[in-house]
Amino acid sequence: MKIVLTGGTSSISTALKPLLAEFSEVITAGRHHCDIQLDLNDPVEQIVLPAHTDTVIHTAASFGGRSDKEITDTETINVLGTLKLCQAAVAAKAKHFILISSIYAGLPEDAQHYSIYALSKKHAEEIARFYCSMHSLPLTILRPSAIYGPGDTFRVHQPFLYMIIDKAEKGEDVTLYGSNDARRNYIYIDDLANIIVKVVQQKPVGTYSCTHPADTSYSAIAKAAFAAFGTGGTVHFLKDKPDIPDNIFAKDNELFKKIDRYPHISLEEGMKNIARHRKENK
Repeated sequence: MKIVLTGGTSSISTALKPLLAEFSEVITAGRHHCDIQLDLNDPVEQIVLPAHTDTVIHTAASFGGRSDKEITDTETINVLGTLKLCQAAVAAKAKHFILISSIYAGLPEDAQHYSIYALSKKHAEEIARFYCSMHSLPLTILRPSAIYGPGDTFRVHQPFLYMIIDKAEKGEDVTLYGSNDARRNYIYIDDLANIIVKVVQQKPVGTYSCTHPADTSYSAIAKAAFAAFGTGGTVHFLKDKPDIPDNIFAKDNELFKKIDRYPHISLEEGMKNIARHRKENK
């Protein structure tokens, strides 16, 4: 089996590559330090994949912003880039296209976390479904929740989570605004990588949520981090400040049932992994 990983240096691709390499030839594609050069800003005729690629796993993405340029760039990479890649996959006679989207793609327009990133992911899903259907290319779309793991690559997209972890490592108290112990949903990178491997092997077609079965609160995150690092520290709520709202999603286990693989790494285990990684890499 020949698998192409776009966004070849992304945190997802980095975790996936050794797992996929156990049973397939893995080719990374991206702008820097990859097996093949691939820039989704290039004209479509320059987006070329190796002939007879079996599976394309598309992890590359722009995470957006609020300026006109950032909005344009996000749509260009996430939507037009996805279309170009689908076209290249058809040209390479690929047998399966896997789009790593986001749980945010399903957010309504009035949601607090609705953004150009969420909108572009929705558009990317739509264009992928349209084009892959036209050309009978089996398509799987995965919508993971917030991804975390060891190392600093996850910090860019989860700054508040990693601020809590940093404070726990130092034994410092964690302060939360408001009186609501806001809930979130995080999936550990190893869980997500193993789920994607199962999708590669079993090829379930469709659009699937990919969230952890258990939501968690910020105070629970802090306590798990304190325990993992073996430090002191407590959680304080500034009740005179505005509440932090919840950001959780309806549970949908359809994918996990189909592939017989559920996320199983608990928040406590994830924090222990992060603490161990930091201690080993000091």
